[in-house]
Amino acid sequence: MMSESLEGGCQCGAVRYRATGTPEHVALCHCADCRKSSGAPMVLWAAFAEKAVTVLNGNVSDYHSSPSVTRSFCPVCGTGLFFTNPEALPGLIDIQAATFDDPEALPPQVQIQTAERPHWMTTLDALPSFERFPGE
Repeated sequence: MMSESLEGGCQCGAVRYRATGTPEHVALCHCADCRKSSGAPMVLWAAFAEKAVTVLNGNVSDYHSSPSVTRSFCPVCGTGLFFTNPEALPGLIDIQAATFDDPEALPPQVQIQTAERPHWMTTLDALPSFERFPGE
């Protein structure tokens, strides 16, 4: 999986970033911390070398969710953008891959923290599915 350069940003456009090179990994995380910080059942992370990620405009706000973890987000709209943990992922910055302009550019390679995954996630394929809202 090679990406020359990917750009992305927050929902309101106040923060824009660029990531260059190849990510170390692209992982769907099911941990409780990711669920709480995103409001979603899982988060797709793409880990790049810190030096390969540049904030092009705007500034992020940081939240230290544990002693070694920093989660960065847009201070205007609240979109989660970055995750760093120098103890577990030295030299890397995880980017919430759904915030890339092309969210399909980096498909997941692995699922992590599945011990914390809600049990109902294993049965999603059995649910009715609609391309848009039901009845449209």
